[in-house]
Amino acid sequence: MTALSSPQQEQLPYGGRRALVVDDDDMVAELVRLGLETQGIEVVTAADGHEAEERLTEMVPDVVVSDINMPRMDGFALVSRLRADPLTRNVPLIFLTSLDSSDDVAHGLRLGADDYVRKPFLLDEVVARVVAKLDRPTVSVDTMLHDVRTGLLGRAAMENEVRREIERVRRTGRPASLALIDVDERALLRERLGQRAEEELAIQVGEAVTNAASPLDRLGRDEAGRLLFLVSDEDEPGTRTRLRNLAEGLAGQRLVVAGEPVRVTPVVGWVSLDEGSTELTGAEVLERALTAAAAASMHLDLQPVRWSSDLVPKDPRQPGGLRRRLSALRATLRTPLQVLLTLLLGIVVPFFLYMGLYLLGLDVSGVMYFAVVAALLVTAASIWAEGFLALKPDRPPEQPATPYPAASAVIAAYLPNEAATIVETAEAFLRQDYPADLQVIVAYNTPRPLPVEEALREIAARDPRLVPYKVEGSTSKAQNVNAALARVTGEFVGVFDADHHPDVTSFRRAWRWLSSGYDVVQGHCLIRNGDASWVARTNAVEFESIYAVSHPGRARLHRFGVFGGSNGYWRTNLLRMIRMHGSMLTEDIDSSLRVVESGGRIANDPDLISRELAPTTLKALWNQRMRWAQGWFQVSLKHMPRAWRSDALTLRQKLGMSFLLGWREVYPWISLQMFPLLGFLAWRDGGVANLDWLIPLFVLSTLFTLSVGPGQTVFARKLGAPEIRRQRFWFLRYLVVSSLFYTEFKNIIARVAQFKEFSGEREWKVTPRPVANPTPETGDD
Repeated sequence: MTALSSPQQEQLPYGGRRALVVDDDDMVAELVRLGLETQGIEVVTAADGHEAEERLTEMVPDVVVSDINMPRMDGFALVSRLRADPLTRNVPLIFLTSLDSSDDVAHGLRLGADDYVRKPFLLDEVVARVVAKLDRPTVSVDTMLHDVRTGLLGRAAMENEVRREIERVRRTGRPASLALIDVDERALLRERLGQRAEEELAIQVGEAVTNAASPLDRLGRDEAGRLLFLVSDEDEPGTRTRLRNLAEGLAGQRLVVAGEPVRVTPVVGWVSLDEGSTELTGAEVLERALTAAAAASMHLDLQPVRWSSDLVPKDPRQPGGLRRRLSALRATLRTPLQVLLTLLLGIVVPFFLYMGLYLLGLDVSGVMYFAVVAALLVTAASIWAEGFLALKPDRPPEQPATPYPAASAVIAAYLPNEAATIVETAEAFLRQDYPADLQVIVAYNTPRPLPVEEALREIAARDPRLVPYKVEGSTSKAQNVNAALARVTGEFVGVFDADHHPDVTSFRRAWRWLSSGYDVVQGHCLIRNGDASWVARTNAVEFESIYAVSHPGRARLHRFGVFGGSNGYWRTNLLRMIRMHGSMLTEDIDSSLRVVESGGRIANDPDLISRELAPTTLKALWNQRMRWAQGWFQVSLKHMPRAWRSDALTLRQKLGMSFLLGWREVYPWISLQMFPLLGFLAWRDGGVANLDWLIPLFVLSTLFTLSVGPGQTVFARKLGAPEIRRQRFWFLRYLVVSSLFYTEFKNIIARVAQFKEFSGEREWKVTPRPVANPTPETGDD
């Protein structure tokens, strides 16, 4: 009898099924293997129970055939281990043994064996018994309503449980929720490893959920393989916390599916079974949980999404005629009105407040004057301190502490907007000088097919390091990055925007930081199209003041760095746990602050350079900076209290976090306060001509505050990248533009962004990417 090949096996009745044969007699094991292979069953053998356990860590079989008398671990111990493990609890086991007493048979069946065949045996009988178990798996009384392979409640049973829970909520008022838990990689694993992989995945995810469940909770599985988790007697904040902890725990585990270690991305949607659910059927509640899970799958950020009516698709029909024109007019006027409102609140209201208090006999102008001057001086002093500290930035070790591992790059792209740059970017990454494996994933979204997709596929056919990956339904960078993590193979991963061209030795330099104990390293983003317009030139110098001066200086001043969006390198396992939250407009800043708050280390390296494109028009710049400013405001509201509650941060770091988050949001308003103060003093003293402008405090503080702009420009000129430093007229123009216009332009944006956030006006606008000639890449490892 000859063993069949895999294609032949798959064409037989039980092709794709697997059996584990355990026997210390090689002849018996080989005979049983040959018999089972005639039915298409794939067979794995082991010499004893101990070796069988090793095989079970690599795969979960459909049936086990085992001897009893074996060295190291006998068959009785093996069946006990199988029945104690949720992953193998329901796998049928047939004893094939020379022990023939009725006591041995009874003992084996009590331990959990499903059948008992005595030696010597007829091969056809053994094969028939195995086939019978595959056709009719053993189902115990307590799992009649359960999925046989996983031991979980089936869809119909869960619908009944949901209805009973709704009735209990109605009677008692006690809270409950239903969560649907899916794994984003489930379909991919099923496609690659077969249906068995999905079942093994469900068993392991089900075990994790079971461990997180209370005695009152119930767990099931729907017909598509998704987990259903009925949470009883838990309020909404508690449910959200439990589900988030469960998702983060699953993401941190290394599961074994079809013998392969895998990392998964849990997707959790849930619905509260409140009074509004009393008229719903169990199926309708499950449908709501599915809708919430679909919303969670759009972000892949491990955050559970609660069902609300906002998740239901709206009527796509647009308002017509006059209503449409009025809606467009309101949208056009909204931002100008918000700018006027900030000036009203920042200048006019304080002026009349000072006037009103004065008429009531209370003159607060003196106190406010010193407060405003002190605030301006503190800000100016901090900027000067950052500049001086940036003169000696932290440096990575000369050599990595460990050998270079496999690395990955994730390039997030929105192709209708960035189609002109993405091919050039992909080719720039493939020119990296890195001594180990480098994977380059272009994670993109596009509402329609584009020719550039075929261009990417052609490059990937020539160079398999490139992995084009279309993220269906994505609307943000966070979704693209999170989805790409399922395909990342590197020990560390660089995150980039679609227009970035890193220096050819960037990944080498990044590993020198990461191998020395850092979790994230932020590089220096350099503008490569500064000659395109005055807006781009302004950006080019500003980026030098940010990445060559402020970031490294602030990292030394506050003792923590921040990942600023692109050209950042992460330990892959950390990024899989942290993720990027698509609900944040600056999802990258939010991610980095969560690293810092948990005690992680972020380095800032001004010599780790990547070149990108700047906006070339004022409108594009406004949209970009408005998103940044509103995103920073979101981050400030979220992380200020978290930072002070963090046990991982020192007092110096907490103060630094307060300055970074709190002060940056207050300062744009403080910068206006000298105007209402001077206006009030002029009114009080009978005119501007009566003011004493030569008060030493006013003169000195004004000079010191005005020195910040030139000083920061000088630092940027000294510490910036050589290719930008050579453009000395750019720095002079920047100084003029910044003094006359640009600084207040950014303050206006910051103030308006706060209004937009409080009014719920949140829009993620992709920054237009102009086409630029590639800049020659240089770099020093």
